[in-house]
This record gives sequence, C-alpha cells and structure tokens, in this order.
Amino acid sequence: MGAGKFITHMRKIFFYTILLTCTLSWAQQSLSQGPFDQLIIRGVTLINGTGAPPQGPVDVVVENNIITQVRVVGYPNVPINPKSRPALKPGGHEIDATGMYLLPGFVDMHGHIGGDAQGTSPDYVFKLWMAHGVTTVREPSGRGLDITLALKKDSEKNNIIAPRIFAYTGFGEGQKGGINTPEQARLWVRENAKKGADGIKFFGAEPAIMEAALQENKALGLRSACHHAQLNVARWNVLHSARAGLTSMEHWYGLPEALFDGQTVQQYSLDYNYNNEQNRFEEAGKLWAQAAQPGTVKWNAVMDELLALDFTIDPTFNIYEANRDLQAARRAEWHELYTLPSLWRFYQPSMISHGSYWHDWGTEQEVAWKKNYQLWMQFINEFKNKGGRVTTGSDSGYIFQLYGFAYIRELELLREAGFHPLEVIQSATLKGAEALGVADQIGSITVGKKADMVLVGENPLQNFKVLYGTGAIRLNQSNEVVRVGGVLFTIKDGIVYDAKALLADVRKQVEEAKKAENFEIKQPGVYE
Repeated sequence: MGAGKFITHMRKIFFYTILLTCTLSWAQQSLSQGPFDQLIIRGVTLINGTGAPPQGPVDVVVENNIITQVRVVGYPNVPINPKSRPALKPGGHEIDATGMYLLPGFVDMHGHIGGDAQGTSPDYVFKLWMAHGVTTVREPSGRGLDITLALKKDSEKNNIIAPRIFAYTGFGEGQKGGINTPEQARLWVRENAKKGADGIKFFGAEPAIMEAALQENKALGLRSACHHAQLNVARWNVLHSARAGLTSMEHWYGLPEALFDGQTVQQYSLDYNYNNEQNRFEEAGKLWAQAAQPGTVKWNAVMDELLALDFTIDPTFNIYEANRDLQAARRAEWHELYTLPSLWRFYQPSMISHGSYWHDWGTEQEVAWKKNYQLWMQFINEFKNKGGRVTTGSDSGYIFQLYGFAYIRELELLREAGFHPLEVIQSATLKGAEALGVADQIGSITVGKKADMVLVGENPLQNFKVLYGTGAIRLNQSNEVVRVGGVLFTIKDGIVYDAKALLADVRKQVEEAKKAENFEIKQPGVYE
C-alpha cells in the first residue's frame, strides 16, 4: 500500500470510528442502565454454564462488574425470608427476577461484524447479537484488523453497544505479494501479534508455510482458527494443523479429509470448478459419506488424536442449514422485520455473492446434505462425549442466516446433534471462554468473574426457541395464540441492556431502509 493510500485508509478508520462512537454513545444511554456500584438480581433460577442443573431462587450480587455473591435464598414455591438476602447498598440497583432464568453471556466463536457487500453496519450487527444474549464474539477476519481493533477498544470502554471482541486476523492480510516462504510467514505472525491481534484465521497454504506460521503463533501464546479450504486441504487437513499448533477448526472442512481411508482426495466430479459455488457446496454435501464410518479404526484414531491435542471444534451447523432445507431458511419469519434490504439482496441466487449459490438447488442436493449432517453431528457429539471441546459459532450474514437469530438456531442444532440442553449452554458459554483463554474471567456465573449474563423470562432448557427475538408460539388457557420469550436483559460488563429495546431499534433501522427504497421482501423469481 502506497503512502497516500495508507493515509487515506487510516483517515477512513479514524473518522468511521469517531462517527460510530458518538452515535452509539448516545444510543447506549437510551437502551441501557448502569454500570452500578452494586447490582443484585433477585430470586432468579440460575443456569450457571458449568453443566450444573438449574438452582433457585438465587440472588446474584455484582459489584463494579465483578460477581461477588451467588447466594441461595430459599426454595421453590416457598416465600423467601428477607433476612437471608444480600443487602442492597445505597445507590445500588436491583432487578426482581422472580420466575426468570439467568445464564452466562453467550460466546459466538464465529462472528463477522457485517460488511460492505451486505450493507450491514457494526451497529446493526452488534444490536442483534446483544439482543440475543451474545456478550462475546470472536471475529475471524472480515472488516480488517485495524477497524476490528478500533471497535474492540470502543467495546472495552463501553463507548458503544457491542459484545467484547476477540480479533483474529486473516492470515496474510496486508502482505504485499502474499506470503511465499516460511520466513515470511513467521515475520507476518510476529507483526500481527505486535499490532494487538488475539489470533489468526487461516484458510490453508503451502504445508511448510502453514507449519511455520502455526508454530510461531503458538510460541507467541496466541490462538488460531482454520477453515480448511478445498484448494489446500488435499495436502494439509485438520490433523496436520492440530499437530502444528492450531487451536480450533471452523465448520467441518478438513475433518472428513483426515478420515479418508482408501482415497486421498475428495471424489470431485470431472467438470468441477471451485469458483462455481454450486459445484463447491453441492459436492461438499457428499463428503462425509466418503470418510471412514463411525466406529471404525480410522474414525476413532482421528478423534483420539484430536482429543489428545486438546483441540477445539467450532462446527457452525446453522450456516449450512439452507443446504438441507432452502425454503425453510429463506422464509424464516424474522427476515420480514429484521433483515435489511441490502442483506436480503445479498442472499439471493448469484454467481458472484459468496454463499448465494442457488443456481439449481433442489431435492437431490438437500437429501445429500441431510445425510451429511447425520455423520457430521455424530462425530461432534462423540467428540464431546469423550471430553472434546465443542464451541458455538454462527458465521451469520450468509446463506439466509441472520445475526443473533442464527446463534440461537445453532443452540437448537447442537441439541439435534445429541447434546443435552445443559451441554448446549455449556458449549455456548464456558467452552467458548476456555477456547479463547478467558475462562477465568467469563463463561460461567461464578464469584470472581465479570458480570456477563442473560436474563430470560422462560426456561430455555425446555425450549431454546424462547431465546429468539421473535419468541416462541404458544396457546394460552383461553385458546389464544401468544408469543412468549425473547431475552429480557443482556448484561455485559455490569451494564444492563434492554434486549427488547435493542430489537426495536433494529426494526426501526430496517423499516427506514425499506421506506427509503420503497422495498418489500419478495421471494426470488417470478411465479408462473
């Protein structure tokens, strides 16, 4: 990048950050309360994120953003003795959470902060995440490290409404001419660490370059993620990465390839073209059937080695769900109120937009993907059962998956994979914190940790749909259809955010964008 272009780039980041900070600082005042010297959440049923069963009524005390007490104050359906409760200090704030459920703040391990191609601003994305209880996000490259670090800093200061951010740089970002030698890889990794990145997102490279970069990153104490793209996976699958020091894999690419037994490459059709995304995703749906089957020597050997390496898998089931039911994903009810016109256009069939590969998608592709999911989910569930770390990530903004809503869908899909609801919550909270190396600070509602929490009016263990911003549909005693649920309050750094108000703000953004364009969501194509 030339000097002139660099100065223009930095000016863009500076003015963008100032504008965002000023706008969101004002908005935060109207959508949140706190922080408080003391905050007490009273009479709540606690789901603490460790895998422990619910317990209540409990009073949870927060002082200056640190949980200082988790006190059991009684028994279900028995009046609480006021003398058993922690005292509210002068100037303190309390929430009567009788009949409600308290969980740790959710960790989204694969969260892109919108993008120009989608027309989605950080403000739009952040509010959707926070409205769904997501208080921590790992950003696996996207807007560029400089912008992500600026947003991270503002989030740390709570100048903006945003989850806490962990910034993973796309490997090679900013390297003129690319990275072509192991020494260039090591140098780039060291420079990336100096800039303040929390880790690196890989897509694959020459084996010697991958090995050098991963080893250097590990030596520096940073973490890493990898989407093992098909262009490189034949020579470097997830086992190679894990042995070299990769700490987590994204999606499932690279895992079936490590399980090949009787072949060395995917059985590509002979007219396959990687740049044709229907080719890419259609044939990816046949990949697990080519891998070693459950219970075989190869299946167990790969799993055992990943376990021994303390590896993390972030499956992001939801982002490929349209592959097994395109109509359902396309017609999700939240699109009408919460999907921006620009994002809706981005989702539509296209040979250009990433993840919009519906050239001719139908029954055969969906059936193949349903079978793909069965094997994929079986591996993930077994990996978890044997002690493996499985985290929760959404990769929203593509393939009809909307920020916040897609994260809750990921919880449902982990449940489909065989996780107990408590294991799902553990994956979404403590396991994510462990994978980021901050389990001593967040991830469970434990004395000494930060006050990142989610308050819900319904029991999410009975039905994860009550966590959606649109709630869950139910019949009441009068035979009337009602909606229940939705997060009530998201608490991050001890600040209490009104989740319903955050959603209302997003609805307003979408309504204004639609009005400006005279836009309404329509299904693609012309009906005949």
